[in-house]
Amino acid sequence: MNLEGRRESKNVDDRRGKVTKTAGLGIGGLLIAGIIYLFTGTNVAPLVQQMGGRTETVDTEYVATAEEQELAKFASQILAGTEDVWTAEFKKMGRTYKPPKLVLFKGAVQSGCGNATSSTGPFYCSADQCVYLDLEFFSSMYQQLGADGDFAYAYVIAHEVGHHVQYLLGTLEEAHQQMSRLSKAEANKISVRLELQADYYAGVWAYHDNKMFNSLEDGDIEEGLHVASVIGDDYLQKKAQGYTVPESFNHGTSAQRSKWLKKGLSTGSVAGGDTFSPSYSNL
Repeated sequence: MNLEGRRESKNVDDRRGKVTKTAGLGIGGLLIAGIIYLFTGTNVAPLVQQMGGRTETVDTEYVATAEEQELAKFASQILAGTEDVWTAEFKKMGRTYKPPKLVLFKGAVQSGCGNATSSTGPFYCSADQCVYLDLEFFSSMYQQLGADGDFAYAYVIAHEVGHHVQYLLGTLEEAHQQMSRLSKAEANKISVRLELQADYYAGVWAYHDNKMFNSLEDGDIEEGLHVASVIGDDYLQKKAQGYTVPESFNHGTSAQRSKWLKKGLSTGSVAGGDTFSPSYSNL
């Protein structure tokens, strides 16, 4: 991506020098809490307390590497791009866009949705309207999935911002309310619709960011589509266990994620991202 001369967002909370420690709740418990939020959107803070978790955030001496600082700058510039694009798109809808804050952390973090570790991956918390990101996730993408590239990284951030867009439009809360009344398998289908719409919104952002700044370069779109294909539920389940369990899918298949990202990239239309009306089999 061409980001030369692009501004950095001021909505960044860098907590990489802060360490969140939890007493009485092991790593397994933290992962369970993180997964509950990641897949259902449930505020897990009460769960952490019930499980005996007491958190403490302490300052540590932290010196970022040059590579980490470049990634932090990159993330800030991408966030700024989402601010510019979504401010303009919300204005077209007669609405005001309130941007999320990007929280950079290392290892573990305390959010408005409870505590989480880097193992949960990047996530959006509607309770505090923040996107949480451990920059080491990008290294994991390459090492574990063979996915790399600046647009691949940008897609990850834009996807989480897409959840914030859903929150502002009321889609996220409505979907979570529906999920709370359904069986696990049916709730997973709603989750898939949410995730595919966030993929679509990431594509919409890229379309308009390129229009505004001529930011996309040769190979960028291919990077994004490759990431979408290797983070599909079917691909990840086959990689982990050799078979798939479709009723447990909660983010969408590789084909679905690639399809909706590509659709957003090609149209740039917010209105075209209705993933809730089509039948589930036609997503």
